Amino acid sequence: MSEQKNAVSKVGIVMGSDSDLAVMSKAADILEQLGVPYEMTIISAHREPDVFFEYAKTAEEKGFKVIIAGAGMAAHLPGMCAAIFPMPVIGVPMHTTSLGGRDSLYSIVQMPSGIPVATVAIGGGANAGLLAAKILATSDDALLERLKAYSASLKDQVVAKDAKLQEVGYRQYLADQKK
Repeated sequence: MSEQKNAVSKVGIVMGSDSDLAVMSKAADILEQLGVPYEMTIISAHREPDVFFEYAKTAEEKGFKVIIAGAGMAAHLPGMCAAIFPMPVIGVPMHTTSLGGRDSLYSIVQMPSGIPVATVAIGGGANAGLLAAKILATSDDALLERLKAYSASLKDQVVAKDAKLQEVGYRQYLADQKK
């Protein structure tokens, strides 16, 4: 659950299994950095369809503006959220041992006409959080400014890395990374 406990959650983060938590927590981390309230839940669309349908049907009245749904293998969770929830759904395909996540990616990105799901890279929890924030920022100027500051900090990190490379050379840079 978001640390902004008094705020209405704007983003629902849902995953089919706790094995997805490491990836989905990256979305939560980004949303927390940007001050976006969210709710995180584990629901299996296949093992508890009644709970899933209730979640998707009530998401709008809970105040969700975006759902980030992570899933592996058959990956029905994002698409089913998009079929029920009338606002944006972002799918996060999970890496799988059998097909490396390509199964998840194809299941999420190949939605039928009329049921779009925005899809990030396999394991792309952080980008899902950023995309959700960018969607919300279309009607939230303060959030837009926080996103601009976040982007500027990314640039600053690259500039600092290059300055270090120029100062110490690539061998020392690599040696320092191994520490």
